[in-house]
Order: sequence, then C-alpha cells, then structure tokens
Amino acid sequence: RYHVETVCTTDDPIDSLEYHIRTRESGFEIKMLPTWRPDKVMAVEVPSDFRTYIEKLSEISEITISDYNDMILALRKRHDYFAEQGCKLSDHGIEEFYAEDYTEGEIKTIFNKIYGGSELTKEEVLKFKSAMLIVLGEMDWEKGWIQQFHYGAIRNNNSRMFKQLGPDTGFDSIGEFATAKAMSKFLDRLNSKGKLTKTILYNLNPCANEVIATMIGNFQDGSIPGKIQFGSGWWFLDQKDGMERQLNALSLLGLLSRFVGMLTDSRSFLSYPRHEYFRRTLCNLLGCDVENGEIPLSEMERVCQMVEDISYFNAKNFFHF
Repeated sequence: RYHVETVCTTDDPIDSLEYHIRTRESGFEIKMLPTWRPDKVMAVEVPSDFRTYIEKLSEISEITISDYNDMILALRKRHDYFAEQGCKLSDHGIEEFYAEDYTEGEIKTIFNKIYGGSELTKEEVLKFKSAMLIVLGEMDWEKGWIQQFHYGAIRNNNSRMFKQLGPDTGFDSIGEFATAKAMSKFLDRLNSKGKLTKTILYNLNPCANEVIATMIGNFQDGSIPGKIQFGSGWWFLDQKDGMERQLNALSLLGLLSRFVGMLTDSRSFLSYPRHEYFRRTLCNLLGCDVENGEIPLSEMERVCQMVEDISYFNAKNFFHF
C-alpha cells in the first residue's frame, strides 16, 4: 500500500546474500538490494574478535589472509560480489570521523600486531580506522556507489544489561564529539585525489546540524546535483522536532530542494509510516512559510514540485536503483 519500489538491507561483507538471490529469482515485484556495511573490519579494539572476523572473511572470500594486503584483496573480492548482486550503497556506523596521518608501512605493522593477538594503542586504533575509511571510500568511488556515514552514537552504555541482553537492546545514547575537523580532513583526502563519491552524512547529535549543513557545501563540485547530502534525522532525531531542525538547518544553510528525503533506517517493517510522518512535517513547514509570507503564494506550483522532489524524485535520481 505504500507503493515501495526498492528496499536496501544492511549487510556485512561476509554475508552470503542468499536471500537476495532467492528473492530475485522468485520474481518478487519489489527490488531488494544489499548495502555494504564493513564496520567489523574496522573494529580492532578486541584482538580475538578481529582475528575471528578476518578468518571468516578469508573463508568466504577464499583468499588466505596473512597480512594487510591479503585482507584488502579479500575485501575487494567481496565488494565485487556485492556489486554483482546489485549493491549501490555502503553504510558506516562510526562514533566519529577518523583522519589521523599514517603511512602504509604503519598500517601493515598495525595489522600484524592486532592479527597476532596484541592490543593496540589508542593512536594505532585511530590510524587503522583512518586508513580503512579511505580504502573503503576509494572502493565505493571506483564503482560509483554512494557512501553513507551514520555517526555520533555511544553504544552499550549499560555494561550489566549488555552482558545480559547483548547489543542493540536499548542502552545506546547520543554522543558528543568534536568531529568537524576530522570529517573535513577525511572528505578532503578523497576529494583531493578525485575519489570522493556521492556521500550522505547523518549526525545523531542535533548540535552538529549546522556543521553538516555547511560542511556539505565545501565538497559539492557541480558534477551531480546534491552530490554531498545532509542526511535526514535518524534514530533519536527521527521525530517531529528532530526532522524540523534538520530541515531548517539545510534550508537556511544549504539547498533544501536537492534533499533526498527520509530513509527507513530500521530493523522493523513497521517503520514505513515514518515516510508519511516526514512528508507531513515537510509540508507543514513549507505551509507555515507560505502563510507567514516568507514564500510567495504565487510560487505554490514550485513549492509543490519541491515537495514531490524531496519525497520521491530526488532519491530516485540520486540512487539510480
């Protein structure tokens, strides 16, 4: 009844994507595509967990991994496989952006250290995460994918409940990070190489709304309308006030008419009504501007077209599903 055309799931590089293949072969009328979510390849805080994950990556990719270059080769093979299954998006869940200076030699040494079971220093963790963000960003650019970054959450705050219930059980919160400089440095590293693909930035802390709204303007290059996007309010900001604050920041400091609109970033099909909720919120904001005389009544045709674009056409043209 919502006339859904395409659904993108969130998938780890080691996922088989068997249900995507099965659904496609069944002739199901709604397109279901995978989304590349390589968070675990950056999770180097616990050596044993990282080693276990890399061994699984080695098995699924059929590439023996003994050093950093082997790991990147295995990731590329899985990246290619995802592309074969129709993937056009990546998504990264990060606390903050990472943009430490590093050399390739340092990253290879850090990989050997963590793969061998030794804990890394904080500096080494940040260097490795910084390097991986660049490598993964370059992979996405090579295939013309869209990279997405959801940042700003502090997860598993209640250690007692984490031990009882595990992750994603309601004990996460908004984080506070001074991340603007690192975000700028990361985007500029890719951009300076000509390898900055289409990008969507989602912040969880509303205090960063204006940061994002102005940051995206630094890297628009005219090649694609709205190439760098300020993503819609998500998680704790996925409510009326959060949506309005995101829309107002983008409208004041960016170009609202190019916005790709709401996403259904949820584990539940019951989240689809948020699109309706978002569209009503958008229309209410614009309607109030018209009533207040801030948008001329004579421009209603353009306003209506903008609502249609933000609700449907911008995303359709941006993602090319």
